[in-house]
Amino acid sequence: MIDCFIPYINEEITSKTISVLKKEPCVREIILLVPEQTALPQLGVRTITTSQPESSRTIRLISLMSKSEYILYCPKPVKFNWGQHGLERFHQIASFTHASIIYSDYYVEKNGKTEAIPTIDYQIGSVRDDFNFGPLVLINQRLLQKEISHDKENYRTAGWYRSRLSISAQRPTFHINEFLYTVIEDDNLSVSQFDYVDPRNRDTQIEKERACLNHLKDINAYLEPEFKTVNFDEGTFEYEASVIIPVKNRAKTIADAIESVLSQKADFKFNLIIIDNHSTDGTSEIIDQHAQKDNRVVHIIPSRTDLGIGGCWNEGIEHSKCGKFAVQLDSDDVYQTENTLQTIVNAFYEQKCAMVIGSYTITDFQMNTIAPGLIDHKEWTPRNGRNNALRINGLGAPRAFYTPILRKIHVPNTSYGEDYALGLTISHDYQIGRIYDSLYLCRRWEDNSDASLDIIKQNKNNSYKDKLRSLEILNRIIQNKKRND
Repeated sequence: MIDCFIPYINEEITSKTISVLKKEPCVREIILLVPEQTALPQLGVRTITTSQPESSRTIRLISLMSKSEYILYCPKPVKFNWGQHGLERFHQIASFTHASIIYSDYYVEKNGKTEAIPTIDYQIGSVRDDFNFGPLVLINQRLLQKEISHDKENYRTAGWYRSRLSISAQRPTFHINEFLYTVIEDDNLSVSQFDYVDPRNRDTQIEKERACLNHLKDINAYLEPEFKTVNFDEGTFEYEASVIIPVKNRAKTIADAIESVLSQKADFKFNLIIIDNHSTDGTSEIIDQHAQKDNRVVHIIPSRTDLGIGGCWNEGIEHSKCGKFAVQLDSDDVYQTENTLQTIVNAFYEQKCAMVIGSYTITDFQMNTIAPGLIDHKEWTPRNGRNNALRINGLGAPRAFYTPILRKIHVPNTSYGEDYALGLTISHDYQIGRIYDSLYLCRRWEDNSDASLDIIKQNKNNSYKDKLRSLEILNRIIQNKKRND
């Protein structure tokens, strides 16, 4: 049997939802999550009054009020319709698997058009707080009761996040690769990819960091703030720093990127290494023009044709002209001031770190600031950055690396997530430095916006980063066990 906990929207929509659920033979009881100070009509069901449907208080009340084996939980105020035998299929899978959490693919209907939203499989590394189960999940009631008796903290907004981390560690989740329901005009899907760095959400982020931290400690994947010492005397380098730009077909922007590097003022010797991944739109000719005028520009065209962005980085850092510090700049972007490179190199020595992460400003193609503006990733702190990095989906930019360490690790040969993989790997042993001032302008235009990715590409990217988190968590558990033994 299932107890259903759904948000109250309005009398018309909610009464229809109740009527549909009451016809389901597997439903024992329906309980509404009602916002405070809401004038509620007589609907013949019990209620939970809450301003935060995902708070610890609400999750505890849900667990205590439920008397069924499974809980259908919908934390967001969304209108939905079941597909054919949709809830019955949820219940059937639950009886087969006894999983901790069961979720499915779903449809979204907007303005008369229906879009399929496939979800992805949950992994041990799916600890980011924006993992998409869809609006409806089936929760194992017994595991939830066990979790709330274990964790006594009161989270205002991270209660469900903490609970799902805990119960999914106790027993596997199950993803139903079937479209079992339709969400109608769900505005909650249009969340900005930068919401988690919005200063207005800072309190929520700190709370979710605490929830993730407690989970990592529970599974023995937490790392204490203890780091190896970086030896800056490894190797001999002609240049103190090299800016690395992998590029393919960026004739519109590459000249701006090159000129922003060459205009840098520093008290050390630096160069620019551009790995031109077989461009065909005139990018190569633009690079050559700059290389002929300035011998600091090193133009590399790889012999390999199977390289992604990460593979191009390997070509750059393994080149004999690469400096002691390898500094990132995307071919679309520019450094904000002529002192950016000096600021980054200074940070290595001042913070005694193997990698530096800066901050950047979002602009349009003409470099006018657009929302959300500054992206400073303040959630990456020296004390807890490498633990909190597992919760968030990016580490910030620009990124810079101590070349001897980077040469030992190598960069994954992908065109997405390679920087995140490096951050996790390096932070396992070494401190990562932070610069919270804006160092470069990140341009958003029609050829590079992540926000334009379709759901298939988004799922592919998210699955890959979850896999990187899984690898790191498993590595931490093994290393911590060895250390404890």
